[in-house]
Amino acid sequence: MVEVKQARLSAFPGTGPTRGPLGGFGPGPHFSGTGPASKPKNARATLQKLWRYLKNHQIKLIIVFFLVFATSLLALIGPYLIGKAIDEYIVPKNISGLLPLILVMIVLYVVISFLTWIQNNLMITVAQQTVLDMRRDLFQTLQKLPIRFFDKNLHGDVMSRLTNDIDQVNTALSTSLTQIFSSVITLAGTVVIMLWLNPILTMAGMIIIPVMLFSTKRIANRTRKHFLEQQTILGQLNGLIEENISGQKVIKVFSREKEEINRFEKVNHELNGVSIRAQIFSGIIMPLMNALNNLSFALLAIFGGLLVIRQMTTVGIIASFVAYSKQFTRPLNELANQFNMIQSAISSAERVFEVMSEIPEPLDPPDAIALQEIKGEVEFMNVSFEYNQGEPVLKNVSFHAKPGQTIAIVGPTGAGKTSIVNLLTRFYDVDNGSILIDGIDIRKIKRSTLRSLLGIVLQDTYLFAESIRENIQYGRLNATNTEVDTAAKLANAEQFIRHLPQGYDTILSEDGGDLSQGQRQLLAIARAILADPTILILDEATSSIDTRTEQSIQQAMLHLMKGRTCFVIAHRLNTIRNADVIMVVNEGQIIESGNHEQLLKQSGFYFDLYMSQFNQGLPPAAFP
Repeated sequence: MVEVKQARLSAFPGTGPTRGPLGGFGPGPHFSGTGPASKPKNARATLQKLWRYLKNHQIKLIIVFFLVFATSLLALIGPYLIGKAIDEYIVPKNISGLLPLILVMIVLYVVISFLTWIQNNLMITVAQQTVLDMRRDLFQTLQKLPIRFFDKNLHGDVMSRLTNDIDQVNTALSTSLTQIFSSVITLAGTVVIMLWLNPILTMAGMIIIPVMLFSTKRIANRTRKHFLEQQTILGQLNGLIEENISGQKVIKVFSREKEEINRFEKVNHELNGVSIRAQIFSGIIMPLMNALNNLSFALLAIFGGLLVIRQMTTVGIIASFVAYSKQFTRPLNELANQFNMIQSAISSAERVFEVMSEIPEPLDPPDAIALQEIKGEVEFMNVSFEYNQGEPVLKNVSFHAKPGQTIAIVGPTGAGKTSIVNLLTRFYDVDNGSILIDGIDIRKIKRSTLRSLLGIVLQDTYLFAESIRENIQYGRLNATNTEVDTAAKLANAEQFIRHLPQGYDTILSEDGGDLSQGQRQLLAIARAILADPTILILDEATSSIDTRTEQSIQQAMLHLMKGRTCFVIAHRLNTIRNADVIMVVNEGQIIESGNHEQLLKQSGFYFDLYMSQFNQGLPPAAFP
C-alpha cells in the first residue's frame, strides 16, 4: 500500500506552467532568440575561445604563417622593381636590360601565386578541422545538458547554432585568417620600404590613414550589432519552420495555413529588414575605402609631381610609391571586404559558445553507486519542486511504493502527475526532500544505471528515422534479432510489421510519420519490453490505441508488468481500476490514496472525477 504522509483536500484543479519534457509541466514559454538583439557581449572572449580550437592545429598554422610571410615579402619586391625598370631602363630606353628584369618579375609573380595556392589549401584544411571539433563539442554538450535547457529553448534555434552558425565560422576561417596575417605583414613592410624610399611622400600617403581607421571603427560597431540580430532572427525563423513542418497535420486539420503563412511572413520580413541594414552598413566600407584610396593617389600625384620638378625624387620612385600606396591600402580594403564575414562569424561563434557554456547536468558524485539490480521499492520523502522560482509544482509530497506494486497517478491537468515521473527519472532534481529507490537516494546513484533500470512508455512516442528493428533495439542495443522479434510479438506489433514492404527492415520517416499513432505506441511498448526494466512508467501508454487492440495487448502488458513496480499516469480512470494503489494528485499534493473501491466509497475527489467520466459515457476498459 502506498503510504500517504501528507494530504490536503482540494476540489479545484490547479493551473500550472507549460507542458514539460514528458508531457508534464515545464518552465514556461520557449525562450531562445525572443529578446532584442545587441552586439556581441564580449568579442575578445569569443576570439579567445576560437583560438583554443585553432591552436590544436599549430603546425599547419605555422606553415601557413611562413607561407603568408614569404608571399607578402615577395609581393613587396614587385613595386620596387617597377620603379627600377622605369628609372634605369625605360627612361634611358635600355630595352636589352629591361627584358631580363621583366623575366624576373614574371617568375616572382608565378612563385607568389603558387605559394598562395598552397597556403589557401592548408587554411581550408585547418578551418574544416576546427569547425569539425566545434561541431563535435557542441553536439556532445547538447547530450550533457539537462532537460530544462531543451524546455527553455526552441529546437529550431538550437539546430541553427549547430548548422548555420558553425558554417559562418567555417567560411570566415577559410578566407579571412590568412588575409589578416597577410595584411599585418604587408602593412609593416610597406611602411618600412616607403620610409626608405622617400619620407616626405610617405607622410603624404599616410594622411588619409587615420580617416580610414576612424571610419572603419564607427561602421564596425553598427555592423556587428546588425549581424548578431540577423543570426538571432535566423534562429527564430528556423525554429518556426521546424515547428511548422512537425505540426503540419494540426495546421491542416484546423485550416490554419493562412495564419502560419502570416507568422512566417512576419519573421521573414523582420529578417529581411535586419539583413538589409547589416549588408548596407557593411557595404558602405568598400566604396568609402575606394574613395579614400583615390584621394590618397591624388595627394601622392601632387606631392610627387612637385618633388620631381624640384629634382628631389625620380619618376620611377613616384611609380613605386603609387604601387606601394595601393599595396598599403589593399589590406585595409581586404579587411573591409571581409568585414561582413568577420562580424557574422564573431556573432555566430558567440551563439555557439553560449550553448557550450550552459551548465550541464551535475556530474555524479565520486561515490555514486552503479546499481545492477534493484527490488523496485520507491519512496518520496517530503518532496517539493518548482520549474520556475516561486511557482511550486509539487508541495511536500510523500509516499512509499513497495516492489511489484502498480501505482496509478490521477488528477486534473496541471496537478503535478508527470512532474513526479520527471523527478523519479532525474530529468529534474528535487528542490527539497529526497527520492529513494531500495532505500538509496537517487542522487547517489549514477544516472546511467538509474535510467537503465527504468522503462518509460510515453503518450507521445518518438521514433528515429531508422529501421523498425533499430527503433525497437534502442531499448537494448546489444539485443539479438530473435529478442527483438520476441518483444514485437509480446507487444502485438508483429502483425502490422509483417505487412510492411521490408518488414522489420522498413525505414521509417522522421518520428515515424508514416505509421499511425497506435502503431508507434506498439513499437514503444516493444522497446520497453526489450529493455526489461525493473521500474516501469506508463504515461497514457495505450491512449492512442483502439479498444480492440488495447484488449489484445493485455497479456503482453501483464508480461511486461509482472514483478515490476509500475507507475501509471492515466486520465481515463476505467483503465486503472485494477491498480494496487491509486494516488489522486491535485495542486501539487496527494489528496487521496487507496484502491478503486476504497476511493469510490470515500465519495471524494476521485469519486467526482470517476462519476464525471462515467456520465460522459466513456468506454470501460480493464487495466491488467
